[in-house]
Order: sequence, then C-alpha cells, then structure tokens
Amino acid sequence: MFLLLTSFVAGMLTILAPCILPLLPVVVGGSLSGNNINKKKALIIVSSLGISVILFTFLLKASSLLIVIPAYTWVIISGGILLLFGIVTLFPAIWENRLLARANAKFNIILGKGNKENNFWGDVIVGASLGPVFSTCSPTYFIILATVLPAKPIIGTVYLLSYTIGLCLSLFVLAFVSQRIVTRLGIIADSRSTFKKVLGIIFIIIGIVILTGYDKKLESDIIGANFFDVTKIEQSLLEKNTTDSNSNMEKVLNTTDNKSPNVKNIKTKYLTIAQKEILYQRAPDLSSIDGYINTDGKPITLAELKGKVVLLDIWTYSCINCQRTIPYVNAWYQKYKDQGFEVIGIHTPEFSFEKIQANVEKAVENFGIKYPVVLDNNYATWKALGNQYWPRKYLVDMDGFIVYDHIGEGGYDTTEKEIQKALMERQSRLDINHNIQINISNPSNTISVDPSKVNSSEVYFGSARNEYLGNGNQTVNGEQTFTLPKDINLNNLYLNGTWSINPEYAENKNVASIIFKYSAKNVYFVAGSDAGVEVNIYKDNVFVKKIEIKDEKLYPLIQDTDYGNHTLRIDIPSSGLKAFTFTFG
Repeated sequence: MFLLLTSFVAGMLTILAPCILPLLPVVVGGSLSGNNINKKKALIIVSSLGISVILFTFLLKASSLLIVIPAYTWVIISGGILLLFGIVTLFPAIWENRLLARANAKFNIILGKGNKENNFWGDVIVGASLGPVFSTCSPTYFIILATVLPAKPIIGTVYLLSYTIGLCLSLFVLAFVSQRIVTRLGIIADSRSTFKKVLGIIFIIIGIVILTGYDKKLESDIIGANFFDVTKIEQSLLEKNTTDSNSNMEKVLNTTDNKSPNVKNIKTKYLTIAQKEILYQRAPDLSSIDGYINTDGKPITLAELKGKVVLLDIWTYSCINCQRTIPYVNAWYQKYKDQGFEVIGIHTPEFSFEKIQANVEKAVENFGIKYPVVLDNNYATWKALGNQYWPRKYLVDMDGFIVYDHIGEGGYDTTEKEIQKALMERQSRLDINHNIQINISNPSNTISVDPSKVNSSEVYFGSARNEYLGNGNQTVNGEQTFTLPKDINLNNLYLNGTWSINPEYAENKNVASIIFKYSAKNVYFVAGSDAGVEVNIYKDNVFVKKIEIKDEKLYPLIQDTDYGNHTLRIDIPSSGLKAFTFTFG
C-alpha cells in the first residue's frame, strides 16, 4: 500500500526531476492553441504521454525476456520525433512540398498538421514521443519495473497506473496554467508568428539534446549546481518502504562497536540479478591490457574474480590527486583482502613516460602497493568504463555489477562503508563467516587538502595544453627564446631562456628559469631529465631547497603549513630539464 502511494507521489514529482525540466517546454508549448484555452489539446498530449509510459514499460519488460532492444533505440525515436515536429513548427509550409507529398499523402496530412490547432493525431504523436524519456527519470519507476512487475504482474500494473496518473495530473495542471498565462498575452494566434518559430526552435534543440545524449550532461550539471533535485525526495520515500534491506545493515556499520557482525542474524533482503540488471551497469572486463604488476606476470580478468567484491582504481603515478588516495586503498586492501575483497589498480597514463612498465613498477613499489596493477596504455578499459577522471573508484559486487563509484579524492568513509556492505552481502549469500571489520580506516601517511582554498589549477608546459603560458607563443612546437616580463600575473606560467617546446613537455637548452605565481599551500612538479639536473627552488625570492631531478615523476617543491599567494622560482643551471606540469594542493 505504501508503494502505491509512493508511486502516485513520485509520478507527480517527476516533472521536477533534473532530467525532465529541460523537456517541459515541449509539453507546455505543444498544448498551446490559439487565443482560447484548449483543455482538450492538453488532455490529449498528456494522456498520450501517460499511455506511452505504460506501453513502453510493458514493451521494455517483454523485450528483456524475448529480444534485446538497445537503449539508444528509444532515444532515437523520442529525439527524432521531437526534431521532426520542431521542423514542422518552424517551417509550416514544408509539408506542402511535392517531394514529401509523394511519400505518403495521408501520413503527411496527419503529420504536417500535427502541430496545428486541434489536430488529434499530431497531439497524440507529440505526447507519445515523450513517454520513453519520462519513464527513465524516476527511481520509483525502476523499482516497479525491476521488482514488482516480475513477481506480481497485476499489483505491478496497479502501481504503474498510480505512477502514471500522478505524472499526468501534474503535467495537465502545468499545461493548463501555462495556457492561461500565454493566451492572456495573446501571442500565439498566428500559427506563423515569432512565438511559434521560437517554439519550433525549442523543439529542435530539445530533439538534438536527446539524440546527442546532452540531456544527461545537463541533468548532471543541474544536480552539480545544487539545484532542487526532486529525485532525492522520491528516493527518501522509497527508502521508507525498502529500507528493511539496508537499515539493519546501516545500524551495524554505524555502530561504535568494531566487532564483526553476525550477518546471519541480520534480516536483509538483497536485490536479485534481474533487479540489478535494471538498476546497475555491469562492469566491463579489463580490455587490451599492456602489462601486469603484482600478478606474478600472469594476466587477470574480472570474470575470474566473479564472486568476489572488486574495487577498480583508475590512477596514474605522476598524478598528485591519485597519490593522495593510495594510502586509503592500501589500507582497504590489507584490511579486507582475506574476506573476499580484491583491488585492481588500472594504471591509465597521462604522459608517455607513464606507459613504460619499469616506471610504473618502481612507482608501485615506492607507494607500497601490494594489489594487482594493470597497464591500460591505450585507454581501452578507461573507455569501456566511460571514464573521464583521475582518480576514480568503481566498486564491483560479487555478481559483477558496479554498485558504487566515486570521482576524485575524498569520500573515503562512504567508499569504505560501501565496501563493507558489498562484503556483507557476499558473506550472507554464500553463508560463510568472516570477521568483517566495520570500523573506518584512518591511515597515518595521508595529506589533507582543502580544495576551496586552492585557487591555482594544473598548468602544463607542453604545446598541446600550455594555454597558461604568459610569455612566448602558446600551442606552438619548436625552439623559443623567452624573456621575463616586468609584471608577473597570478596563475600564468613564465619561462626564461631558450626552450624546446614539445607537445607534452618543455626542455631547456641552456641556463634557464621558471616563474609562477600561485595560490595554494603545496606545489608539485612533474619533471624528468635524461642526464639528471640539480635545480634551486625559491619561494617569494627566498631559497627553499635544492632538488635533483632525473626520473620522470612528480616532485614536491613547496610544502607549507597554510594557504596563500606566493611566487615560485626554479633556477636551472644547466640544460636537459623536461618540465611537464605544475599541480597544487
């Protein structure tokens, strides 16, 4: 009964979801008609949308049992129809074209008038095209699809109807109110008016946005901007109904008692494979690996680790953000490795020198990494995961699903709790007893950073990305002679002397120096030298230390106790320094 009510409320709240907000102009604009309020037109569009949601749901469920219909098929259908209607609205005379009329006269009459006043089938098509899109924006919808329909088709259908009624009711109210506002303005009487053309452009833009997948990025940006996210409210309602499977586990994980819980005594209902197929992405296997470390030279795959909980850690050894997460990953591996937990470090290089296995092996040893590391030199696994960040953590459960992922640094407590939950599911389902430690790890060799106080971003020396170069020519390969300007600006890179600029790095050809005014606490330098070179480090013209640079890696230059604005100077007495990037903390 509670899920029935939740379904209705979720349907009403769906119109406020970040993935729906950009589409509301289609419903509002498509339901407008002349200078009179047209409740019938709004009702047809909204009802068609609701019926489309229901039919799409049953088709999706049937297709998962009989045939596989790729998800992008629905994207193409929905986006394509909206794009077509936008063109019709923007250019109403297009359907008078004889070439189109030859294709199918009756169809063209219906579709050509589809966005004109009081045309029944046009309104139906507009509403129906949005059904698949609206269906994918509610956690409740997926719960109904994944858990209720397979087990109890009749009850699941009732819940689906409740969800759809709530959705249609809120959409009808929105369309009706919008009609009253717009008709009072008297701007849509002429079907060829500027307003209609603007509406057509909106249809076209939204169609393109759906077809290109940009709607997902827009949704992410809305959520990232801390905009009101109604799915969080809906999720909280769901948790009241489904928390029985997690509440007891959370109580155990949040206790101050570090003793291992007796999982057999915890009444927990875990998702089935079919339910996970709907809610999660399956982890792709490791692809086109170029080398293996800490595996005795033997290849490893995710397939052979099925049944274990696996943390995939995407990193690269010269990345300071990656380095700051390693103590936590090392601690988790040591703590849970005997309880069905594995870590695979996926080393995806940013620079060419990071593709050399000997360099990675040396870094693995220096960082005290004991878990397997694979070389993803061609970004094959990176791309298969759809990743864009260093570092990134993907948690794969015993069934091979990505049940949690985290971008960047931080979130260590949450990540470890997710590991514990996945291990407890494994322990419960396999009916085994492990002493799972439920305290939160606190490694001693960590570096804390307040990102809000770091006002300098990564700066590259190579021509491929040297947009912060303050003197000389940006994005140009070859030898340049630099002279320092009178004024040094914040977050601009200044070189002095003769340098050979390559796509990844800049190499000095004689006595040279580097000047950079930064706003941070710590400064790091990715550099190397074939023969080795000793450089002098100055902060605000005060000598700090000498550093010998040889191996291509990350070197700490400045390690302060507080954040602030300072000027870094590096004096290089001889040629041969390869400078790749500055990073800050």
